[in-house]
Amino acid sequence: MTAGPLKLVVRKDRRIFSPEAGLSRQVLAYTGKLMLVRHLMEKGWVGSRHSHPHEQLVYIIRGHIQFKGGDKIFDAREGDSFVVPGGIDHQASAVEESEVLDVFAPLREDYAVNS
Repeated sequence: MTAGPLKLVVRKDRRIFSPEAGLSRQVLAYTGKLMLVRHLMEKGWVGSRHSHPHEQLVYIIRGHIQFKGGDKIFDAREGDSFVVPGGIDHQASAVEESEVLDVFAPLREDYAVNS
């Protein structure tokens, strides 16, 4: 999907895939500058610690995650949101089954390939 005319992306029409055990990913709308991604996390899932150059906004739709970023650790629950600056080492884990929306700027080309 590239920048162009206004286009509706229907969630049920987008593929859900599992890049790792306990995590499902659904790439929703995106352009070359921005990407919206839905993540479904099983209770007990622990993501690997990583970093990327993209700015990331995180919104917890439902559930409870623990987030470690740089030297900070906090819990985020339904309705909470936070920003992950590009280049910071971070890690998330699911304390409860969770649904999370992530916005990346610019788009994650590695995610777009699998959408």
